[in-house]
Amino acid sequence: MKRRRVAALISAGTVSVMLSGCMTPPARRVETDGTYCYRIGKSYRQKLTCTAVPVPPDAVEASAKRFEPSPGAAMLYIVRRRWGDTANRVPVSIDDRPLVVTIPDSLVRVRLKPGNHQAALDWEGKRQVKSFTVAAGEVLFVEVDGSVWAWGANYGWAEPDAAGARKRASKSKLIADFDLGS
Repeated sequence: MKRRRVAALISAGTVSVMLSGCMTPPARRVETDGTYCYRIGKSYRQKLTCTAVPVPPDAVEASAKRFEPSPGAAMLYIVRRRWGDTANRVPVSIDDRPLVVTIPDSLVRVRLKPGNHQAALDWEGKRQVKSFTVAAGEVLFVEVDGSVWAWGANYGWAEPDAAGARKRASKSKLIADFDLGS
């Protein structure tokens, strides 16, 4: 009886370990041209949404995800990671300067001068603007909130949630790193 129980526990443990490997998300692979593609769907029929330009190297991504303040400048993190946002490229600009085209599950780090700024996103002819003020040494998160349904898609700025945004940012792929604070 005891042997049977031990064998059952070992079998259950082995199956649990093997299944946990199946549940681990695969590493985010960068394409050979340096771009990154967000993938959704089955492996034989995936839908890809790719960055237009190469993404920063892994070392820059690791540095960005420490979310450290920058002396003399503010750090802005633009996060795009929501459950209903699974497609589309959405352009984002800072202070009316085109910055980056975001994709689902992505993160952008921007070093800014202290002061008043505006982040804007454009989707289907509609411009959504978010104004904010940052101080030197401040770290600020803003989130692109998107929903994609069979009848259409909608994008805007989410209400601020620093703790949640930081958590979502740490799970997202860094697609751009800008220094506008010089």
